Amino acid sequence: MNLLVKADQAGKPLVDVTPASAGWTHVGFRAVRLAAQEREVWQQPGRECCVVILAGKASVKVGEQEWTHLGERQSVFDDMAPYAVYAPPGVAVEVTAESNAEVAFCSAPSAGNHPARLITPDSMQRSVRGKEANTRYVTDILPQTAPADCLLVVEVRTPSGHSSSYPPHKHDRDALPEESVLEETYYHRLNPAQGFAFQRVYTDDRRIDQSMAVEDHDVVMVPEGYHPVSVPYGYESYYLNVMAGPKREWCFKNDPAHEWIIAKP
Repeated sequence: MNLLVKADQAGKPLVDVTPASAGWTHVGFRAVRLAAQEREVWQQPGRECCVVILAGKASVKVGEQEWTHLGERQSVFDDMAPYAVYAPPGVAVEVTAESNAEVAFCSAPSAGNHPARLITPDSMQRSVRGKEANTRYVTDILPQTAPADCLLVVEVRTPSGHSSSYPPHKHDRDALPEESVLEETYYHRLNPAQGFAFQRVYTDDRRIDQSMAVEDHDVVMVPEGYHPVSVPYGYESYYLNVMAGPKREWCFKNDPAHEWIIAKP
C-alpha cells in the first residue's frame, strides 16, 4: 500500500484519512481549512475526537457545551501550544471559524468513558527532545496521562537541517512494557510552504520500506515499522501525530542498528 496521502491544496478538507481508507482499525485524521464564519461538523458513533485548533481562531461546540475565541497562533510554527477540545463518541462537534483557520480532527475508537472538555495551552507539557542536529520541540496535546479511551495526540517542530523521530523507532509489537502496538499518522507542514521533508517507513524484514518526499499538508500513514523524518536545510518542519491502538500506552523500540546515536557525545 502507498503510505503517502497527498493533500488537496485547493480543497476545504485538506486531507482525510479514515480507518477504511488506511486499511487499519484505530486512527482517523482529518484536516480542514476554514474561512471566517465557515463551519465544519464532525460526528461519528463509537469514536472519540480531539479537535486541535492548528492556526487561527475558532469556536467549538460539543453537544450543548461551547467554547469560543479559541486559538492564539497564526501559524503552527508560532512558538506556543494550541487549543484543543476533547469530544466523546456520538456527539456532534461543530467548529465555526472566527478568522481564517486550520483545524484538525483526530479520532479513535471509544467506549464513551470521558466527558467533553477544553484542553488549554497551559495544560500541555512542552519539551525539547534530542541534541545537536537531532533537536526538536514537542508539545503533548493529549498524552496517555490525560483522560481518553484510545487517542494520543502530540505535535513536533523540527528545525532546519535536523532529523526527527530519530533514531528510528517503532511501536508495532504487543510486548509491554518494552513496546506497544499503535497505528500513527503524521500530518506534515513546511515553512516556507514550498519546501519538502523526507520520511521513511520500514520494517526489520523490509517487507515495508517506503521513502517519501512529503510536502505541505501531506499525511504519512504508519501502520507498523520505523518512521524517521529528515528536514533539508532552509526549511522548518512541523507535524501533528495521532496514535491509537489496543492499549493506550506509548512504548517504543529503537532500531538497534541506529540506537548508538543516543549515546553519541
